[in-house]
Amino acid sequence: MSRLLRNAAVMLLMMTVITGIAYPLVVTGLAQVLFPSQANGSLIEKDGKPIGSTLIGQSFTDPKYFWGRPSATTPQAYNGINSNGSNLGPTNPALTEAVKQRIDALRAADPGNTAPVPVDLVTASGSGLDPEISPAAAAYQVSRVAKARGLSVAQVQAMVSMATSGRQFGLLGEPRVNVLKLNLALDGH
Repeated sequence: MSRLLRNAAVMLLMMTVITGIAYPLVVTGLAQVLFPSQANGSLIEKDGKPIGSTLIGQSFTDPKYFWGRPSATTPQAYNGINSNGSNLGPTNPALTEAVKQRIDALRAADPGNTAPVPVDLVTASGSGLDPEISPAAAAYQVSRVAKARGLSVAQVQAMVSMATSGRQFGLLGEPRVNVLKLNLALDGH
């Protein structure tokens, strides 16, 4: 019996060292060498200071900025610690009311815009942290941003085009625009 207990203890210690220490160190080391930006959170820096990540959305409410998808995280928007969706189904009156309020806010910010509001500007993503919007959602906001910044619509459309990423490997996902990168490009203009 003591031999079985000793073998079990040795196996426990060996597996703890392999799976709890060696494997994480090897994976972390490989990630730092092969994918340093992604391993460190895909951070975006301005003047040497991190201001955000390409992976987590940020709240923009000023008319001179493009706005991202609504966040469903609590207690604050885009709270990376509390990633979740709203869990409101399509027939839930609370979702209907929230969408109406978001549409009203978009219409109030750009009263002359009569185009249909893209769905990704009024519904949260499954994580509540989505940093990207569709090209249609960006196009919807171009006139408001151009007016607020004193730029021509063509200038802002060109910046949106430059900030638009295509499908991954040419076939996965949909074209998308990273809101933080686009707003930083506008600030640098």
